[in-house]
Amino acid sequence: MAGEIHGCVLTPRGFVDGTLAHLEGRIRRIEGTSISDDRARDDARTFILPGFIDSHVHGGGGRDTMEGGDAINRIARTHIRHGTTSLLATTMTAPLAEVEFAMSALGAACKTRRSGAARVVGVHLEGPYINPRKLGAQPDFVRPASIQEVLALHALAPIALITLAPELPGNLDIIPELRAAGFRVQIGHTLGTYEDGVAALERGAGGFTHLFNAMSGMHHRAPGIAGAALAHARHAEIIPDLLHVHPGAIHVALRAIPGLFCVTDSTAATGMPDGEYRLGSHRVTKCMGGVRLADGTLAGSTLTMDQALRNLVELGLSLREASLRVSTHAADYLGLQDRGRIDEGNLADLVVLDRDLQLQRVLVEGEEIDLADA
Repeated sequence: MAGEIHGCVLTPRGFVDGTLAHLEGRIRRIEGTSISDDRARDDARTFILPGFIDSHVHGGGGRDTMEGGDAINRIARTHIRHGTTSLLATTMTAPLAEVEFAMSALGAACKTRRSGAARVVGVHLEGPYINPRKLGAQPDFVRPASIQEVLALHALAPIALITLAPELPGNLDIIPELRAAGFRVQIGHTLGTYEDGVAALERGAGGFTHLFNAMSGMHHRAPGIAGAALAHARHAEIIPDLLHVHPGAIHVALRAIPGLFCVTDSTAATGMPDGEYRLGSHRVTKCMGGVRLADGTLAGSTLTMDQALRNLVELGLSLREASLRVSTHAADYLGLQDRGRIDEGNLADLVVLDRDLQLQRVLVEGEEIDLADA
């Protein structure tokens, strides 16, 4: 499979107005004239950016990752329509048998990408090793962390990220074990102190799950987990739907955390009309642009990554900087060295946008996605 795309290409060295050629799923050649960021935004009619990478996806298209079966295929086809070329299927806190059921289906999806769908590169295990007093929208099936349990689940589907609360008994001590076994650990759904957050980072935790949400907040006499992230983190997720996090707080995080990257925390309601949907064992309602439990608690989002990009640009980020936050930083954090940036030899995972940053085309390994039928 070979092809060429013409437009303003965002490379690691800046914008190039010209042609990108791909062959057999890889970028083979980028030719053209280097132009400044300002000129690109003023003059370009078409932008070619790296495909988006989302490490926190619970659902989409009316389906939820915990359903098992073919749900993940519908989810991956929904998100590809919005430019997400790689994603982590994210589980919910649940009884072990339910997590095992979901993981069995996710394992098959991780092995082979279906045509017309985003690539599922692994699983984000969000819980069950979280604080029962900071569940957010997670069901209350919390239990102690166990390396044996994680390894058994990993045998069903590759686990790329694990969210845990560091203040719970044994959780700080298990972080080095998890890291030694090859797992990335994120801090989240936690009432931990600033000191707990720093201790978790020192033991090998690499990031923070949906920064500011479901964690102890920043206060000048009690900095909390959010304060630990702002003071010390290199990477953290953030949900830029402008509902989960105030724009001012997003700006604070952008200044403080070099590798801050965007996630959707998307649910089955993503890409669907208002109504009732599943989130793990919960029923949630989509209305007025959000997803909530019956008591009003935010329960994931309906955000898509193309909208995340537009939101960042509306907040004042350059297109180049916004692209880093929806593609490159997540790729670097997850160790996905062959995507997240447009360079010769990398996967031809690409999005093509018009001047208004509306999605026009998506390619995964050079495969053109039919956006109307995805």
